Amino acid sequence: MGEVSTGSTTGDGSTTGDGSTTGDGSTTGRRSFWPTVLLGAGGAGLAAYAGNHAWVSLTGGEFSYSAQGPATANLDSPATTALGLVGLAAWGVVLVTRGRVRRAVAVLGGLAVLAAVPSVWATPSHLLSTHPGSHGTAWPWVALVGCLLGAVAAVIAVLKAPRWPEMGSKYDAPTGAPSAPATRPSLEEQSSLDLWKSLDEGRDPTREQD
Repeated sequence: MGEVSTGSTTGDGSTTGDGSTTGDGSTTGRRSFWPTVLLGAGGAGLAAYAGNHAWVSLTGGEFSYSAQGPATANLDSPATTALGLVGLAAWGVVLVTRGRVRRAVAVLGGLAVLAAVPSVWATPSHLLSTHPGSHGTAWPWVALVGCLLGAVAAVIAVLKAPRWPEMGSKYDAPTGAPSAPATRPSLEEQSSLDLWKSLDEGRDPTREQD
């Protein structure tokens, strides 16, 4: 008699020798979808939000934080805000795309927040050097944390995206392919239809043909 294999197939297509099932299949991938998207969107949004706040506080000397006009202008980081918004928009696109496009957009979102890191690093030093008597705030560190969270989420998305749920094809744009034209009945079918129509009307079709 032949031997019977006791192995079983796991969720990712592999087989275990003792018949147990591992949890590395599509279920685990689906569970990581929303946490990853929220992590990426939250990190990018946090970076954008932090970049729109003052990164140095003007206190002492002739300046004050509450002063108005050019003395308190340009104390934030517009570059960080812009790149954070790009990353946030990328995670919105991840929700409605599939396959390689989804992974490519996730990479774009990760690169956007990573591109903001040099600005996060250099902007506080520049502002402190150009505004004597000022001191730094915590917003650059908040932006840095947001950038790192967005980058981590992008890496997870690239690894897990093939097992993530996707929108159905009914949400796709129409392809514009013309529908097949209706076929006309053959001559024999037309004759049969005329025959039955004459009978329904109470006329004798054989007399009409004479």
